[in-house]
Amino acid sequence: MQRCLSLVFLFILSVAAYGQNVDSLRFMNADWRERFDDGIFFYKHHFSNDGLFGAAQYIYIMSVPADQVHRLRFAFDTVLTETSVQARRLHAVAAVNGSFFDMKKGNPVCYLRIDGCERGENVPLATDSINRKYYQYATICLDDSVLRLVVPDSSRFAERLLPYSHVMTAGPMLLFDSRVVPQRDDRTFVTHRHNRTALGLRNDGSVVILVADGRFNKRAEGLTLSELTMLMRWLGCRDAINLDGGGSSTFYMRLQQYEHGSGVRNYPSDNNRFDHDGERPVSNIIFVMPN
Repeated sequence: MQRCLSLVFLFILSVAAYGQNVDSLRFMNADWRERFDDGIFFYKHHFSNDGLFGAAQYIYIMSVPADQVHRLRFAFDTVLTETSVQARRLHAVAAVNGSFFDMKKGNPVCYLRIDGCERGENVPLATDSINRKYYQYATICLDDSVLRLVVPDSSRFAERLLPYSHVMTAGPMLLFDSRVVPQRDDRTFVTHRHNRTALGLRNDGSVVILVADGRFNKRAEGLTLSELTMLMRWLGCRDAINLDGGGSSTFYMRLQQYEHGSGVRNYPSDNNRFDHDGERPVSNIIFVMPN
């Protein structure tokens, strides 16, 4: 009960700071299903019918306390592999999909560094060898004692100068220094509802990871980037970054002794069926190491 109340208390503080509306109150007052595993908090809720932003939504949240952030890591596979498969191989407590990748070639298309080794670089536009793509303007920097979100400059190779063992670029940035980052309004990637994955950092050093299902009419509609930004703000995030979404969005939790299945808790959409079997093979993931 105390853990559940702490999440509600966080909603109350955030909503009080940014103003209340029907959706924020529904989000705050939802009957969140809660779970606690190896120091990590998990929450899930189904907003049925038009329950959130005028649509049905399935929302999954992972809250990593500041003293557990050092257990966050990135993983990469040379062959596209489902998030759950990579997570089980690593004996992860939990995992979500990571950054963007080439679905045909399998390589990351955003900068990726793991344990000091460069695994991917920012792939430029076909007509531009200097500037970045729209989703390459936000970076997660991670070491044993710190997690930071930074906005790199327009140089495609700016991340190579960052002094961190683990670096993952994605984007766009949703929140930065407690301010909403304006988004383009001429791209369906921004304005249409899709499955989404996002990571946010709170002032106290804790991390929030959110997955929203999408592309299932009247069951799980998905979020626009503006709606995703609002959720991360209501969850108390100072900074927040959009990760790969769509069919890639996957929320994994390790199985308990009495459970069966793959550990996938959400409804990935790549098989067009409302079940847990529609995972898209991905290039990289974000996972929580066991203690």
